[in-house]
Amino acid sequence: MPLIAHPQFMPFAEALPLKGGGHIANYTLAYETYGQLNADRSNAVLVCHALNASHHVAGVYEGQDKSQGWWDNMIGPGKPVDTNRFFVIGVNNLGSCFGSTGPMHESPETGKAWGADFPVVTVEDWVAAQARLLDALGIEQLAAVMGGSLGGMQALSWTLQFPERMRHAVVIASAPNLNAENIAFNEVARRAIVTDPDFHGGHFYEQGVVPKRGLRIARMIGHITYLSDDVMNQKFGRQLRDGLDLRYSTQDIEFQIESYLRYQADKFSDYFDANTYLLITRALDYFDPAREYGGQLNQALAKAVAKFLIISFTTDWRFSPGRSQEIVHALLDNQRDVTYARINAPHGHDAFLLDDPRYHQLVAAYFDRIAKE
Repeated sequence: MPLIAHPQFMPFAEALPLKGGGHIANYTLAYETYGQLNADRSNAVLVCHALNASHHVAGVYEGQDKSQGWWDNMIGPGKPVDTNRFFVIGVNNLGSCFGSTGPMHESPETGKAWGADFPVVTVEDWVAAQARLLDALGIEQLAAVMGGSLGGMQALSWTLQFPERMRHAVVIASAPNLNAENIAFNEVARRAIVTDPDFHGGHFYEQGVVPKRGLRIARMIGHITYLSDDVMNQKFGRQLRDGLDLRYSTQDIEFQIESYLRYQADKFSDYFDANTYLLITRALDYFDPAREYGGQLNQALAKAVAKFLIISFTTDWRFSPGRSQEIVHALLDNQRDVTYARINAPHGHDAFLLDDPRYHQLVAAYFDRIAKE
């Protein structure tokens, strides 16, 4: 029987101070929980989401087809993160578009949608908001914080902001900061959105339009970077849909890869918010815990006391194994307990979401260790 998920919403009246200055008050966080919190409240696992995911981490919504959580292959009864043993919490971050307060919601000051006026949020702000949710749930210490990609950055930030509130950090396909190439990809995607005529300076809600063209291009750019060259060649190669036609027009779809990218782009533009895309990619760009330490990551990570599981994938060129190894080396400099795996997988950055037996067995073994502590 599938795990049935139930969205929940927690309002917060007290203002949350933001790293960039200012604050946000009267906000709501959407979240879901799976499994049961044990008597001493020691088996909670927080799962942090990446760019286009949400609090719906696992299970399905009752009566809804194709509503599986984005990490349902990882989390659930008998799965690597076993909800028969752990109480798992998924939170939708501030500024997102899946239930937590974000740009599409009404600003209490203007009575209109926040739009481009939504305050700048950072990874550190998300972690602070997540900690407030845990306070409300009566959870003082987490068994683990876990995330992939941007979610892994949040897990890393947890170890620095609230080092005593967690015992383990599971950081998958992530990095201590973005390199220049990644920032460049994000900027090109943002330019596609803000130059869309339907963007209206971020206040497109009032115009009754959506900058879908910009969102589609942003998604295409992002999706290319999530896949490896091997996977794209294996799936699509140079396959043509209907044979070579030299009467090319700007609207023609001739190669299978073009068809796939347009399908993904169209789907994305139907459910994701443009202002949210801008906010979250900026938060990605800003994250750099070593900045305050002259770029010395080992000095930044001296605060961490958690045990770590760090996983990278060989064909992930967006968050390459070398970036994970930077974290590993900085932790070892501080004599921290670190388990590191570099998994030979063909899938590129998306590998952290897919079914690789070695990957899942490793995570299962690590959480088995946590459960027996």
